[in-house]
Amino acid sequence: MTAAPIGVALVGTGFGEKVHLPAFAAHHRTQVTAVYHRDAAKAQAIATAHNIPFASDNFDAILQHPNVQAVSISTPPALHYPMAKSAIVAGKHVFLEKPTTLNATDAKSLYSLAQQHRVAVTLDFEFRFIPAWQYLHELLQSGYVGNIRYIKIDWLGASRANPTRAWNWYAQRDQGGGTLGSIGSHSFDYIYWLFGEVSRLSARLSTAIHDRPDPATNTLKPVTSDDVCNITLELPNGTPIQVCLSAVTIQGRGHFIEIYGDKGTLILGNSSQTDYINGFQLLGSQNGLDLAEITIPDRLAFPQIFEDGRIAPIVRVVNQWVASIDQGCPIAPGLREGLYSQLVMDCCWESHDRGQWVNVPSLAKFLG
Repeated sequence: MTAAPIGVALVGTGFGEKVHLPAFAAHHRTQVTAVYHRDAAKAQAIATAHNIPFASDNFDAILQHPNVQAVSISTPPALHYPMAKSAIVAGKHVFLEKPTTLNATDAKSLYSLAQQHRVAVTLDFEFRFIPAWQYLHELLQSGYVGNIRYIKIDWLGASRANPTRAWNWYAQRDQGGGTLGSIGSHSFDYIYWLFGEVSRLSARLSTAIHDRPDPATNTLKPVTSDDVCNITLELPNGTPIQVCLSAVTIQGRGHFIEIYGDKGTLILGNSSQTDYINGFQLLGSQNGLDLAEITIPDRLAFPQIFEDGRIAPIVRVVNQWVASIDQGCPIAPGLREGLYSQLVMDCCWESHDRGQWVNVPSLAKFLG
């Protein structure tokens, strides 16, 4: 017997229309049955363009629609908590973009609500599902590097390097904007996935471009969010993790993670400035030999490649979400993982504001 399709409402039509929509279309169990936009005419235009049956500028109407069993939320971060909360209380499953919320307290509230209402909430942490990253995880689990001595992460891009790029929510710290929320949220999730919880951290968050033009007022407005993050974290055994993130580095290095142990070294990197999913190369060394490329097993390859490289791993995240819905239990990456990423981000801002090291509570302790 074929399982019934899951009707998904698309909420957030920037990244949502470009990436979530084709990912749901590619998965055999999901179909977009409704679209929300605060502008009714734009909602209808998107619905017409993609043959979506229902469009509305009323979020409650979206939640009450009989063909909506789930909601995809890719709005600006400040809307994540209120919209996800409303959807969960309405009994809808949620596919949620990162950062989870504006703070860990709100993320904890969503975690409790999802358990109470028995709905599946999945976070779009797609790096867990990229073939090269999956094989890196396998090699670490097998003990390839031995006891880890040092971890280095660089993610240096230029998405915000142009000072004429418009001022919007991304330029505002209190709206969840900035490099920390944009890519730091991913980094903290894969650190948790690959190495476990961290014990403490020291963070310095800086702004390189201090104002940006606001098209609505034709004036320059101040940027309060971060452009560059330099963070040192420690694992419980004292192993350091150095994280350098930037959205304003023209021709920056790209995205690399280096893991040095007493038996070997693993380096995973992608120097592309335009495709942050494809192009990862995995290098390894054991017994002091030169670094050499490690072939990623075919069994981990994407079954389908899309013109937009972001879609293939998100289809795999959607698959986890569908499995969580079917099985009636959380499957990573869920709100637990989203909460932990948010908790580490909160600690980064605390460290920056206080100018000192900050202890990161364990997830079990934070959840009480």
